[in-house]
Amino acid sequence: MTLSSYSPWPAPVAKGPITAEVALPGSKSLTNRELVLSALAKEQTLLVAPLKSRDSQLMIEALRSLGTQIKELESGDLLVTPAAFNQKAKIDCGLAGTVMRFVPPIAALSSEEIHFDGDEAARRRPMNVTISSLRGLGVTVHDKDGALPFTIEGAGRIRGGELTIDASSSSQFVSGLLLAAARFDDGITLRHEGEHLPSLPHIEMTLDCLAKRGVNVSSPAPTVWQVQPGEINGGRIAIEPDLSNAGPFLAAAMVAGGSVTIPGWPDSTTQVGDEFDGILQQMGARISRSEKGLTITSDGKINGITIDLSIGGELAPVIAALAAIADSPSRISGIAHLRGHETDRLAALATEINRIGGICRETADGLEVDPSENLHGALWHTYEDHRMATAGAIIGLRVPGIEIEDIKTTSKTMPTFDKLWLDMIGTAI
Repeated sequence: MTLSSYSPWPAPVAKGPITAEVALPGSKSLTNRELVLSALAKEQTLLVAPLKSRDSQLMIEALRSLGTQIKELESGDLLVTPAAFNQKAKIDCGLAGTVMRFVPPIAALSSEEIHFDGDEAARRRPMNVTISSLRGLGVTVHDKDGALPFTIEGAGRIRGGELTIDASSSSQFVSGLLLAAARFDDGITLRHEGEHLPSLPHIEMTLDCLAKRGVNVSSPAPTVWQVQPGEINGGRIAIEPDLSNAGPFLAAAMVAGGSVTIPGWPDSTTQVGDEFDGILQQMGARISRSEKGLTITSDGKINGITIDLSIGGELAPVIAALAAIADSPSRISGIAHLRGHETDRLAALATEINRIGGICRETADGLEVDPSENLHGALWHTYEDHRMATAGAIIGLRVPGIEIEDIKTTSKTMPTFDKLWLDMIGTAI
C-alpha cells in the first residue's frame, strides 16, 4: 500500500456505449529521447508538440542542470540549445526510468562532478548495468549497491569502443548508451548477452531517432548495435502522439462498447503502442484506420488472450485489466522485467485484481487471469505507478465501486488523464 496526499478517485462506470474522439499528448518515449539528442546536437532543435508531464519535466530539468538551454514557446513547443557540459550538477531522476538511464551516459561527457538521486521508489530500481557500463567505458562512478544515489566524475570525454552488457532487466540500458555514443571518441559497438532482451521496439526507436538526425547507426546482429562518432543534427522534430497512452482509451471502447477514435495515429511508427491494433483485435475488437486516425469499435464482448508481450511490457497493464473482465482465460508471458519498473507490476496487478474478486496468478514471467463472476468495488492501490492507475480505471468502467488510490500518479506521462477519461465517457455516464 502507498501513502497519498490525494483522496481516492471514484472510477466512473459507463452506463452505455461510448462514442468519442480522444486527442492524446505527445509520446513520452520520443519526447525524452529527442530532448537528450537535442542537448547533444551541433545546433538548436525545435521540438514540436512534446509531452508535458512529470517525466518530461524531470528530463528538462536534468538537461538544464548540465547546461542545456530549453525555452518553452507560447505554442508549447520547445527550443533547445545544446549543452556545454562544463558545470557541476545535482540531478533529480524522480521515478523516471528514462532520466536515470539516459542522462548518466551524457553526464559522463561533462568535465565536472554530477550527482544523481531520485524518489524513494527509484532507489529500488536496478541501475547496476548503467553504472558498470560507464565504468567499462573508463568513467569514474561512486555508488553503493549499484543503485541511486550515485555520483559521476566526468573527464570531459569518453573513449567508447566495444562494450558487452546484460540488458535483460531493461532495454533502457541499451538506449541510454546508444543515444550518447555519437559523442564518444570512437562511438560504440554494443553487445547484449543475457537470457532475453525486453522491449526491443524501444531500441529500434532509439536507432531511428539517431538515424533521422544524421548519425551513422547499424545493427549487424539482432543483439549488436553500432553507433559511429559524429555530429548530431538539430532542426525541427515533431513528436508523435503517445500510442502506449492510447491503450486505456482503446480498452474503454471494449469494456463499455461503442467506438473511440485516436486522431493523428501515424501510418508507420517505432512506438510499441502500435501493437494495440493487432492485440485488441485478438481480444474481440474491430479496428480501422483512416485520415481521421485509428478507430476501435466493440460490442462490449472481451475474449481472453494468450500472448508473449516481451515486445512491449508497458502494454501489459491494459491487457491484464481487460483480461480481468474477459469471458475466457488469458495467459500473458515474456514480461518478467516488469518486476523492476515503477513497482513490481506483476505482483501489483495480481494483488489488485484479486483484491476486487478477480482470479489472477503470477508466473515466472507473467500473469494468468481467469474469468470471475465475483468482481466487486474496492480501493485499487496505485503503487506510485501511472499504469496501475489507468488499469484500475479500465476495470472501473464495468465494475461499480472501484476507487483509484492516487489518480494523480498519471501525471508521470499524462497529466490530463482524469479529464480526458471523464470527457470520453461523458455521454455514457
